[in-house]
Amino acid sequence: MFGAYGHTGRFVVAELVRRGFVPVLSGRAAGKLEALARETGLEARVASVDAPGSLDRALAGTAAVINCAGPFASTTTPVIEAALRSGIPYLDVAAELEANLDTFAHFTDRAREAGAVVVPAMAFFGGLGDLLATAAMGDWTRADEAHIAYGLSSWHPTAGTRLSGAVSRERRGERRMRFTDGRWEYRTDAPPVLEWRFPEPTGLRSVIGEFTMADVVTVPTHLSIPDVTTYMTAEAVRDIAAPDTPAPSAADGSGRSDQTFVIDAIVRSGGAERRAVAHGQDIYAVTAPLVVEALDRVLTGRTRTVGVAAAGAIFDAPDFLRALSPHITLEPLP
Repeated sequence: MFGAYGHTGRFVVAELVRRGFVPVLSGRAAGKLEALARETGLEARVASVDAPGSLDRALAGTAAVINCAGPFASTTTPVIEAALRSGIPYLDVAAELEANLDTFAHFTDRAREAGAVVVPAMAFFGGLGDLLATAAMGDWTRADEAHIAYGLSSWHPTAGTRLSGAVSRERRGERRMRFTDGRWEYRTDAPPVLEWRFPEPTGLRSVIGEFTMADVVTVPTHLSIPDVTTYMTAEAVRDIAAPDTPAPSAADGSGRSDQTFVIDAIVRSGGAERRAVAHGQDIYAVTAPLVVEALDRVLTGRTRTVGVAAAGAIFDAPDFLRALSPHITLEPLP
């Protein structure tokens, strides 16, 4: 577990232990790592992305590596390289578009040739939306467009989310990204403000259209859909944009916040439309069962491919989604 002591990392560590795994805690902040080791009774190995040897020592004797350390633009490449040297699977929870694009661009051929498994964006953003869009596709081999709308009740960002956003803005400048006509384009105009009717109890909400999240990277890598768009409730966008929005705080004994979400994934082909919907609580906490379920399936051979693969490409999407109960509630799949 690289980045084990971060907000999301702690949820992942707890889920790994609950599922019977024995995680090795890793990261560069020795003090935080030692504190978590004392708290959990788990082994800790200090490692830094700037020191490849330390990563090799951290991964020695392990079955796989989960990367929860952002900003992922800085950590994905070194940790994937270490995983390839160690011959073990790699999974991350990166929601940064640039990091996800880099992973597919730089490692697709190498990972496939090595027979290695690399699963990027195995998180709320990138993984869950991708699984829902894949399940909605069903037996369609192509579709005209996919729309994934996020109905968040609020969005109190972690320090890691803010840092990742700053890194993305540094790379992208004032431009925003969208995927249309089978290619990426950069735009400088303001994204549209629209209305989206989510399933109840969320209902009709104002959303920011073309609020591009990691699903717009993962979905086109394996589904033949030339236009993929994501949307975010306007309240959540205001929260994450405001510098004084506090970090998430625990609302129950598990550490989850009181944030709720609904993801509404729609694919359209000709005049037909298919939809898959999931409801849940706390986008950071729900990442833990997502990535740990993925790890379990990778280690037990319940996968469909090797190389760099999005969630819907490497796993049976409907079966995976059903396995996430009670962490998420699914409306009946098509």
